[in-house]
Amino acid sequence: QVQLAESGGGLVQPGGSLRLSCAASRSIFSINAMGWYRQAPGKQRELVAGISVGGIRNVADSVKGRFTISRDNAKNTVYLQMNSLKPEDTAVYFCNVVRGISPLTPTLSEYWGQGTQVTVSS
Repeated sequence: QVQLAESGGGLVQPGGSLRLSCAASRSIFSINAMGWYRQAPGKQRELVAGISVGGIRNVADSVKGRFTISRDNAKNTVYLQMNSLKPEDTAVYFCNVVRGISPLTPTLSEYWGQGTQVTVSS
């Protein structure tokens, strides 16, 4: 059974940092590139970062220089380090597989976890 469990969100002031974690079932994690997506109120879900099984990374232009994606294959966990957060980063963040790293290509899967809320506000 596919499992995706995101955590680490919260309320942070502009300029602050957060680290998100996502524990995935081994069946999908071990063979797939993984990514972080976000969905702000009233907007479509967007893919912001991806990492291949071998560690090749890419991030969207909107977060370049501020967000870093990493993965621990032994723990079936993918992380998103978010620095210099802006109010426009406010969204629910999800992890899932990605179809491509360069260019970033989102999954077509209809299965999603609960996500974790990130709110950037003073």
